[in-house]
Amino acid sequence: MRRGYVYYKDRFAGIITETNDGEYVFQYDPQYVVDHPDDFITFTMPVSEYPYTEKRLFPFFEGLIPEGWLLDIASENWKINKNDRMGLLLACCQNCIGAVSVVPKKVSDEK
Repeated sequence: MRRGYVYYKDRFAGIITETNDGEYVFQYDPQYVVDHPDDFITFTMPVSEYPYTEKRLFPFFEGLIPEGWLLDIASENWKINKNDRMGLLLACCQNCIGAVSVVPKKVSDEK
């Protein structure tokens, strides 16, 4: 299972998880839901106390992953298969252009 902290405008917004079954789950942080009910990360995922679940990586997060020659460089430098979308998301999307970033969650992290 792999996870990433999702930040929106430098505020912790939630966690994206790739389960051992290959599903993807995005869950807004409960405090974020209370404090920022209108600050959704994408129109397709409005702020909710309920998790979003998909069989494939959510299109919004897929769109954060580099493409073309930049994907080639990222894949080669980090030794990540181009089909490992969660791996690429966690490796490449900590400093994205735009309001959303994804930071890998280590097993030792408490949050």
